[in-house]
Amino acid sequence: MKRSDQLLDGKDGQKSSGVLLPYSERSQAADALNAGPADPEATMTVTVLLRRPAIKHLLESGNHLSREAFARSYGAKAEDIKRVETFADEHHLIVKEVNVAAGTVILSGKTAAFNETFGVHLQKYKHPHFTYHSHSEPIRIPETIAEVIENVFGLDNRPQAKTHFQIRRNIDGAVQSRQTSKSFTPPQVAQLYRFPEDSQASSQCIGIIELGGGYQSDELKNYFAELNRAMPAVVEVPVNGAGNQPTGDPNGPDGEVVLDIEVAGAVAPGAKIAVYFASNTDAGFLNAINKAVHDSVNKPSVISISWGSAESSWTQQAMKAMDRAFQDARVLGVTICSAAGDRGSADGVDDGLAHVDFPASSPNMLACGGTRLEGSGSVITNETVWNDGPDSSTGGGISQYFDLPDWQKASQVPPSANPGAKIGRGVPDVSGNADPETGYQILVDGQQTVIGGTSAVAPLWAGLIALMNHKQGHSVGFLNPTLYSSAARSALRDITQGNNDSSREANAYNARPGWDACTGLGSPDGTNLSGIFQ
Repeated sequence: MKRSDQLLDGKDGQKSSGVLLPYSERSQAADALNAGPADPEATMTVTVLLRRPAIKHLLESGNHLSREAFARSYGAKAEDIKRVETFADEHHLIVKEVNVAAGTVILSGKTAAFNETFGVHLQKYKHPHFTYHSHSEPIRIPETIAEVIENVFGLDNRPQAKTHFQIRRNIDGAVQSRQTSKSFTPPQVAQLYRFPEDSQASSQCIGIIELGGGYQSDELKNYFAELNRAMPAVVEVPVNGAGNQPTGDPNGPDGEVVLDIEVAGAVAPGAKIAVYFASNTDAGFLNAINKAVHDSVNKPSVISISWGSAESSWTQQAMKAMDRAFQDARVLGVTICSAAGDRGSADGVDDGLAHVDFPASSPNMLACGGTRLEGSGSVITNETVWNDGPDSSTGGGISQYFDLPDWQKASQVPPSANPGAKIGRGVPDVSGNADPETGYQILVDGQQTVIGGTSAVAPLWAGLIALMNHKQGHSVGFLNPTLYSSAARSALRDITQGNNDSSREANAYNARPGWDACTGLGSPDGTNLSGIFQ
């Protein structure tokens, strides 16, 4: 942070002092109109990120710690938490929740108190599709606590992420039934990818991050009964007041929630499914990740994330804070699988440039791209890059924010298609069936339908990793260095046909032998992959 300074506030003529939080000012969403000051008496929550001991040496060693050991040695210090509690009381704020291991504190209070505490003037904004509050000036941390607080989230609560699933539709736009699609059940996809036969994952928990929607338990029971699979134990984990709230609309977030549960639960029999429900904001997303990573009750060994958005829609602070949580996961031996996006090399951004999706672009993530899979029984007859045209193709490309990681340097990652030709973190790492034309048979909100998207690939890989963890008797953890080594070549099916041009722009990436920015290293041979870690 920069040294403390003062400025004359142009709105009320009063001085605002404190340590400026770099890059914390916010530009507003396109088409959003300022509707005046946010209600000063409204109650809101804010998440503050605290300093912690460095863990770089743990990342370099590759050794894993238990959640309890991590919290003791690398969580926020008790004296820092006490200082935040005192600070909150002095500023008429309430400490709602403390995550010692993650180093986060959730504060609750009135808008007016947060305005005064952090030197902002929260405004209400109306967008055609949502309403939110935000600020344009930088956040300032009071000097008395500035050395303890690294970042602040929640002063802007616009929707942050999008789902990455697509329901198969007829030409007229109606949801297509299973009978008219070349689709598969999740176990059939697992069979085609040679997941270990007769395996189960009863010792494992799969964590799933959801930022809206919900599931109906009776419907899940019917779905798994239809597959002749035992109903998995599905546990709802509320995050800061959010919870399982099905909307009844399969086209909304319910489709995401149910797809994730049904795919993961069907390909990893016996695994517990812990679903972490949070609000769709950067603070909510961060809190959900930290809750799952440091959950000492359910203890997920692998986490699936099917929500995200283009890097350009995130603040640097949010990406940095979330990546800190992903680094924690590596130290704990927790694998995180993230969908690479469903809108091609533009990632749905209409600016003529190529974009990759975050959090898939984090180098601490197993980024999951999409293919079109054709096969019968246990035999794959064809597999190519998923690309169905405008806004229906696998995400992938080169990160503008994260540098090229060491384990990817031998993969001939090409320069970004954007001006400047940066060679950064390449996305995705791996892939799997995602084309809604060849998608997954799902039951959601009373409809038997077919869903695709890279949203299905993240829980597919999470299920495979849960099977591997159970078989090995320990967590395989951060897979990427091994996947990019020569030892893993027989464990991945190289996809060499297609591209991810979504017809938004001309900066698509092409498939090729070896790693590419469409399908990464390829789709899994589950049996061979499991054998590598024995």
